[in-house]
Amino acid sequence: MTVRTKPTPAQRIRYICGGTLPNSMAAWVVDDLTGPGAARRYLLRILIPVIGPLCLFLLIPGPLWMGLAMMALLYLPLIYFTIALMNVYRRHRLAEHGLDPALADTHRRQRAAIERQAYERRHGRA
Repeated sequence: MTVRTKPTPAQRIRYICGGTLPNSMAAWVVDDLTGPGAARRYLLRILIPVIGPLCLFLLIPGPLWMGLAMMALLYLPLIYFTIALMNVYRRHRLAEHGLDPALADTHRRQRAAIERQAYERRHGRA
């Protein structure tokens, strides 16, 4: 039996719903949470599924704008807090999989190091 490095569709759905994956898929988890497109995937996974239940407000009798306003009163803060807690979520998911939570900041640290080197070159310190 070969060791899988990518999740099956069933494993992926379980992962999206908060489940953990086997250790053999650790590299995939790190790439999913910190790689290119990670922020987009995170936002889509949280913000798209809640639209269906929010549409139930449109069934309340009254003008359309009232149902839309009630939806907006819940959806706009959700967007704000989803963005604000993105790094907390990433760190939590990495820790859940037994990985170092500091991996969530790898790209930020690399950018800071590049900026620092450029700064030192500009000011004659390198």
